[in-house]
Amino acid sequence: MAVKDLRMLAEGARLGYFPVGTTIVDPAAGRTRELYIIRRGHVRYYDLASGGSDGVRGAGECFPVAALTAGSLGMRRFVATEDVFCFLVPEPLFNELRAASTPFAEYCTQALASIVQQSVGQLRRVFSQRTTEQQTLLEPVSKLVRRAPVYCTTDTTIRDALTTMSHEHIGTIAVVDERRRPVGIFTLSDLMNRVVLKDVMLSAPVSTVMTAAPGALGEFATAEDAMALMAQQGYHQLMITRDDELVGVVSERDLFALQRVSMRGILQSIRLAPDEAALRGVTDRIGELTDNLLAQGARAELLTHTITSLNDALTRRLFALIEPRFDLDGAQWCWLSLGSEGRRERTVASDQDNAVIFHCEEGNREEVRGRLLQAAQAVNRGLAALGFPLCPGKIMAGNPECCLSVEEWRGRFGAWVREPTPEALLNANIFFDFRPLGRDFALAAELRDWLNSVIPGNRLFLGMLVANALQAEPPLGMIRAFRTDDGEAPGTIDLKTQGTRIFVDAARALALGLGIGETNTAQRLRLAGKRMNAEERDTEALLDAFQFLQMLRLRVQRGLLEPAWQGAGPEPGVEAHASRNRLDPYALNELDQRVLRESLGQARALQRSLSQTLGL
Repeated sequence: MAVKDLRMLAEGARLGYFPVGTTIVDPAAGRTRELYIIRRGHVRYYDLASGGSDGVRGAGECFPVAALTAGSLGMRRFVATEDVFCFLVPEPLFNELRAASTPFAEYCTQALASIVQQSVGQLRRVFSQRTTEQQTLLEPVSKLVRRAPVYCTTDTTIRDALTTMSHEHIGTIAVVDERRRPVGIFTLSDLMNRVVLKDVMLSAPVSTVMTAAPGALGEFATAEDAMALMAQQGYHQLMITRDDELVGVVSERDLFALQRVSMRGILQSIRLAPDEAALRGVTDRIGELTDNLLAQGARAELLTHTITSLNDALTRRLFALIEPRFDLDGAQWCWLSLGSEGRRERTVASDQDNAVIFHCEEGNREEVRGRLLQAAQAVNRGLAALGFPLCPGKIMAGNPECCLSVEEWRGRFGAWVREPTPEALLNANIFFDFRPLGRDFALAAELRDWLNSVIPGNRLFLGMLVANALQAEPPLGMIRAFRTDDGEAPGTIDLKTQGTRIFVDAARALALGLGIGETNTAQRLRLAGKRMNAEERDTEALLDAFQFLQMLRLRVQRGLLEPAWQGAGPEPGVEAHASRNRLDPYALNELDQRVLRESLGQARALQRSLSQTLGL
């Protein structure tokens, strides 16, 4: 720190004395209004989130920097372990020093970054435990029944039972009596041990070789009951009954599926889907996988990448099913994903944003475009049927304005860069995040290289892009912790426009200004941090804050947090999707509120860094 700033500190601080055992700072007593710089003695601090003792501060160290920087209660209690003398710096002087001294401001930002990382980690552990406990193990076991039961009667021959098993592609068959009550089960293991090795005739009744007294549960027993019974008795399948009559069979695999829906299984279902109708059932399984990953405490980055990857696979399979219906022979084209899909940050409530780029001879451009448009419109309709709403702004490949040749895209992008009007900046925010998804990826790579060559040197465009990224303000209050909406959705904040969008817009501006070709926000921030020689922990704090906000959005969208927009209920469309990003921050528990406030503080810090980095 500069001498003048140190002098300001010395003149404004006062000396305080705290006997051994004194609680100096306690969030339960309210927000601290002073910074404590230890002159002599030691202070032990306790992490209230984990309930453990975290460490000791000694002479020359200070506290609670992060809480003062964020203007929050903080998450640590500080207790004197011996007689302690501290210099006390009042909050107004603390803020004045942050504004005047760059080294002091950076120190405070690093302290805030550290607490955000710890808070997000603790939240992830708490949330993982809480949602895992709320998994479907308490659901009725009847909900696990996937198909009508396959069974035979006690007088059925072994040959006929095996014929049924072969026809149904199953390895076990239930055996029932005349009232369809389960009395046994016949498996491939029974076939080997009780038929083949014992030379039993296939004409014998299956009841003579079945495993008698199979495990059975009533339809209202829980999945947890089923797991316990399987573990205790060593069963691999259970008969599910209604009034003692067989209604289904549940296997170990069905119970395992409660805990984890396999991404590999979903991808296999997509690849093998014979038609569009078969693909529709896959979207529900993507939602189930999202819920399970949330329950396991997965990072939002993994979640959005997973959702995007599965949606990519769905779209490619849809291409394969639709493309043969159209004459695309000889066309050189590439399907582009835009917006959140292009950034690999798709959530479950995103609508379509896509486009087509193609190459052709000058003379047959309209003819090629016409053929591509027909196919693209069919894909857009197919995606809508799969649960991806049509874009209200018509930013879709089936729109002639979004189905352009390489030269046309260059011309349009070039016009936006040369004349950055508000409309041009809005388009740039969507289209410049393009990512190739199908067919000729080289066309997209060529366009990306060209774009990265023209933007870094255009100060006017970058200046407007930065100004646009600074428009959204984190909803941090001056008196209350959060500044909520008092318009159409009173008492709420928009987690997208007032939260994640700040990170997305700032990362985009940094990437375009520094010539970074990546479109994913987290990767843009990582690469920009390296280019700017930023401290790794500062970059990680930004990423944790962004991922926490994304996690909140996913929790709202999956029904794990109640959406705050209660109103009369918006009509299906963009308004409905906007409501799924809204939340009453004061409905969150205290831990969530603290991390939310600190994450929004990181958004504000990123905006300051953006302005300083690009020098605009």
